[in-house]
Amino acid sequence: MSGNRNVRRLAVGGLILLLAGGVWLLQSVLRQEPPPPQAAGSGVGDGTPARFYVPLAGDRVRCILCFHKCVIPPGMPGICRVRRNHEGRLYTVVYGRPVGLQTDPIEAEPMYHMMPGHRNLGVYTVSCNFRCQQCHNWHITQRGPEEVQALRYTPEEVVAEAIRRGSRSISHTINEPTVFFEFMYDIAVVSRREGLLNLFHSNGAIAPGPLRAILQHMDGVVIDLKAFCDDVYRDTFGGRLAPVLETLRIIREEGVWLEIVNLVIPTINDCMGEIKAMAEWIVEHLGRDVPLHFTRFHPAYRLTHLPPTPIRTLEQAHAIARGAGVNYVTIGNVPGHDYGSTFCPACRERLVHRVGFSVLANNIESGECRFCGQAIPGIWESGVRTPPGPMSVGE
Repeated sequence: MSGNRNVRRLAVGGLILLLAGGVWLLQSVLRQEPPPPQAAGSGVGDGTPARFYVPLAGDRVRCILCFHKCVIPPGMPGICRVRRNHEGRLYTVVYGRPVGLQTDPIEAEPMYHMMPGHRNLGVYTVSCNFRCQQCHNWHITQRGPEEVQALRYTPEEVVAEAIRRGSRSISHTINEPTVFFEFMYDIAVVSRREGLLNLFHSNGAIAPGPLRAILQHMDGVVIDLKAFCDDVYRDTFGGRLAPVLETLRIIREEGVWLEIVNLVIPTINDCMGEIKAMAEWIVEHLGRDVPLHFTRFHPAYRLTHLPPTPIRTLEQAHAIARGAGVNYVTIGNVPGHDYGSTFCPACRERLVHRVGFSVLANNIESGECRFCGQAIPGIWESGVRTPPGPMSVGE
């Protein structure tokens, strides 16, 4: 997932140091509370029955959870490594086995239009259905369940832990939550019953059926739109563009709050022509009010030979998206940058003043700009939910 969700840690002499990625990682690690003493090995057994698959001849199964639609022989996993065929039935081997529960400000997702500054509990397991070459979290996402020690939590225990930590929301994040769909779904059902907000941060490659099912229990979604070129999606991320665009459309159709992240990687996806096409597509198909976050790349995993994204490149992308008509455009992974804040699209006053993940001022009152009264879409304090404008400029 995006660079600004880096959770890599190193203990040396009792000190926690930053390995790679933005400054936010150190802050995030220092905030994380130790898990309860329930750590257990990841012996997978047969796992928990999975949803969204079709039995085939010869005890094979076709998983229909994501765009890969893996045909899985008996005894084997799919591309995600965590959905396995046991005697002609598909099982998930990460249900109830997160590898981390992490408390951060909601801005770390990044989710900027959902009660700014509140505490959020992030839930994540191992593995992913993409093979992103830049992944800061590769030690989690590019590993199988036998390679990473897991914790033991029921959905009820996850929600109780969120409440104990003072979190007002639960996000499914860090690795691709599609691969632990059943666990995410059950957590979301319990979480909503307890009055917490639900969200997930995804690469957007989930299939339409499962997506619509989980959206019934979600308040917000962050999607990584990694590029606007299918070749780049295949070669750099191990995915495809079209399924992600379809996911974005479905989320807007279902009325769930949506924010988009684009990690700008030098020489990979930093073509201003493609960024312009992406911004224009967002305005045309999703509307002007979907926030777009351009985040800074830092060298990691298989792209350590590339430099960090020049700040000027991010500023150019910001200007292009604003020029295309996107109302809410921010720059991430550059703590202290002016465009880390949210500005009113009408009067251009600063609505939410951010430095890194810290909210220094919030000038949104009852879903409106305090300065000019402009309605600001999002989920705000006191339960105010301001819907975004129309999905397309023609509506």
